[in-house]
Amino acid sequence: MDELAYLFSLEQFGIKFGLDNIRNILARLGHPERSFRSVHIAGTNGKGSVTAMVDTVLRRAGHRCARYTSPHLVSLAERFVIDGRAVDEAAMRAAARDVRDAIEALRGDGTLQAAPTFFEATTALAFELFRRATVEVAVVEVGLGGRLDSTNVIQPIVTAITSIDFDHQQYLGSTLEAIALEKAGIIKPGVPVILGDIGKEALAAIERTAREKRAEIVHARDGVKVSRPDRGRTPVNVFTLQTPARDYGLLTLALRGEHQVANAIVAVRLLERLNDCGISVTADAVRDGLAHVAWPGRLEHRTLGGGRELILDAAHNPAGAAALASYLTNIGGERPVLVFGAMRDKDVHGMLSALLPTVSRMIVTRASNSRSADPEALAAEARAIAPSLDVEVSVSPAAAMATAWSSSSRIVVAGSIFLLGDVFKELGA
Repeated sequence: MDELAYLFSLEQFGIKFGLDNIRNILARLGHPERSFRSVHIAGTNGKGSVTAMVDTVLRRAGHRCARYTSPHLVSLAERFVIDGRAVDEAAMRAAARDVRDAIEALRGDGTLQAAPTFFEATTALAFELFRRATVEVAVVEVGLGGRLDSTNVIQPIVTAITSIDFDHQQYLGSTLEAIALEKAGIIKPGVPVILGDIGKEALAAIERTAREKRAEIVHARDGVKVSRPDRGRTPVNVFTLQTPARDYGLLTLALRGEHQVANAIVAVRLLERLNDCGISVTADAVRDGLAHVAWPGRLEHRTLGGGRELILDAAHNPAGAAALASYLTNIGGERPVLVFGAMRDKDVHGMLSALLPTVSRMIVTRASNSRSADPEALAAEARAIAPSLDVEVSVSPAAAMATAWSSSSRIVVAGSIFLLGDVFKELGA
C-alpha cells in the first residue's frame, strides 16, 4: 500500500488516548523526538495561533525550527512545517515509509497488539521529519487534551496552556477542573509553564499539578502593560506591550481579533523564557515575527472578484464562536451570511447562540468528514434559537457557498476546520 494511503487508512481507528503506542513506535525509530529541543503548547483555544507565533518569531531570530500542528486544512503536509514551509512530498513519503515499516515490525513481533491511530502515526512522522531536517527547536501543538495526547512524549524546555473552556467533554471530562487536569498533563518536572487567561476553577487544578511537579508558573499577564491605540480602526492588531523583561513599544500583529492579542502575550512570555534558556530571541525578532505570522482559517479575510468579501474562521466551540461574534460586531458593516457546518460531538447550541445575532442569513451544510453533524438537525437548532432568521440547508459546501453568494457579497464560513478545508479546496488554495 502507498505509504500515505497507509497513514490515512489508520483514520478508521478514531481517537485513542494513551502513550504506549507512540513510545514503542518512537523507540523503534531510534527516538527522533530526542534530537531537538522542544516547546509544548496546549489549550482549548489559541494553541495553534500561539504555536504559529512562536515558530515565526524563532525563525526571524535565526533559528532552524519546525512546528507540528493538527488538523490540516487541505494537505497533510501542512502539519509539518520546517523553516516556515510545509515539508515537500518526497521527504514526507520517505519518512512515512520508515514509520509504516516500524509499525508493521511492531505489529509483527507483538509489541503493538493493534494498529495505532492516524494521529499516533503522524506524530511519529513529524518527529522523524524534524530529525532528518536537523531542526534546532520544534514547537509542538497538543492534539487533544494533553496528559495522554501522543505529543506528550517530548521533554520540552517550556510549556504553555493558552486557555481552558468546554470542548471534547466526552474525552476530557464535563467540568473545567477535569479539562484543566488533562491539559495540565503536559507540565513536566522543573519545566516552566506559561498560562494564558484561565478562570479560577481551571487555574486551581493547573496550579495543583504544577506544585506537584515543582514547575514554575508564569501568568502571562502578570506585570504586563498593554494599550490599544488603534482599537477597531485597522484590520490587524496594533498595540503597545511592556513585560517585566522588555518594553516592546508598538507592535503589529498580523492575526485579527481581540483574542489574538491575549494569545500574543502568551507567545511573547514563552519566547522570553526561551531566551533565558539560551535560545536567543531579540525584541526585534518578536516585532518582526508577530508582524508576519500567518495562521490560515483563523479570521482570515479574502477579497474575491466582484468586490466579494470572504471571512474564514474555524470557530468550532462556544468560546471560539464568541470570539468570532465579537470580531464581527467590532468591524461593523453589513451583516454577513453564515455558511455553517459542525461535527456531531460539538456544542452546537452554544456556538449558534453566539453567532446567529451577528449574521443576516444562515446556510447549513455538511463537511466532507464522517463525524459531520446532520445539516437538517443543525438547521432545526438554529431555527429554535433564532426563529426570525432565514435558515436554509445546502447539500454540499460548494452549493452552500453558491447560495450564500447569491444573496450577499459578504460571507463568513465557520463551525469546523473540516468545513474550512472543503472551502479552501473549492477556492483552489
